[in-house]
Amino acid sequence: MVDAKGQSLAPQQTHLVKPKTRKGKRFLEKRGPKLVEDAKRALFLYGTDTSQTVKEVLTDLHKIKGTDAHSFSRKNPDVKPFESGGEAPLEFFCNKSNCSMFVLGSHSKKRPHNVTLGRLYDFHLYDALELGVEGHRPISSFRGAGTAQVGNKPAVLFVGERFDSEPDFKMAKSMLLDMLRGRQVEQVNLAGLDRVVVAYAAGASERSLLLRQYRIAFKKSGTKVPRVCLSEMGPSLDCVLRRSRLPAVDLEKEALKQPKLTKKKEKNIGSDLLKGRIGRIYMPKQTVDKMALAKPKGLKRERREAAAEKKAAKHKASSSNGGGPAEGQQQQQQPEANRQQAAAAAAAAAGGGE
Repeated sequence: MVDAKGQSLAPQQTHLVKPKTRKGKRFLEKRGPKLVEDAKRALFLYGTDTSQTVKEVLTDLHKIKGTDAHSFSRKNPDVKPFESGGEAPLEFFCNKSNCSMFVLGSHSKKRPHNVTLGRLYDFHLYDALELGVEGHRPISSFRGAGTAQVGNKPAVLFVGERFDSEPDFKMAKSMLLDMLRGRQVEQVNLAGLDRVVVAYAAGASERSLLLRQYRIAFKKSGTKVPRVCLSEMGPSLDCVLRRSRLPAVDLEKEALKQPKLTKKKEKNIGSDLLKGRIGRIYMPKQTVDKMALAKPKGLKRERREAAAEKKAAKHKASSSNGGGPAEGQQQQQQPEANRQQAAAAAAAAAGGGE
């Protein structure tokens, strides 16, 4: 993987940094590769010279990007993505800021009002695209800009066949999607869908690109489905595609690899060539006597007979022991009567002696 000058485009091997503290270990794990990557952050910075138009464009793009953006206010004359060795400072800044995208603003006589969009892979320059600003209206010049809420995901629409046929427009489409889509979510609340960004592959020349942002308003229509109205909220950007740096084929293939997510292991499940999927089920010990089963009438009659026999045997045993409950009660009452008679006789004897 080499460019026209014979220089390698593959990412350089970085030395392995070993953490010395637990905080450093957590920091390196956060920066390391993940199965589900974080949202792409963008770095906004200026080149050697800039114009007021370029500053306004970068300010508006920073607002659209939202919280996943980091900006530098000073000039960076050494940052030149399309020149040999000029990408090293850019890669250093992006690595320190944890940004995988960058927006570079510059201005010169040869390329006036120049805005460069680019992406990095493993914190090494992956691709870059220059846009020449021909017309711009900032967000502050529109009345409906204050209605959009920060953090809401916009709808992105691309109009034109060039976005699917020409390589530079394909790159512009991919970069704008990475810039505007924000964090990846599984579901979107329609109440928070308050704006739409539209990119047109049309204009004065074949390499013209128009970027517009509209506010979505729901109005009454007399039915359950509201009437959708669009009103421009800015920014309004007219630009033309200039230089581009496409990634090498091998590097692009490596960057687009998707890791295979490991499936959760299913316990007690196997497979067989004949039976297919086989599962093993562990059941607790079951006692049939305590189970609530439907009992037929024959079992109920047998239980009644067994209960009657048990009652008769119990009555027979009690009668053989003491003649029944009544006789036992009389035997218990006799000692009590004898004690009462003895007490009365003792009292009478004591009275006669006096």
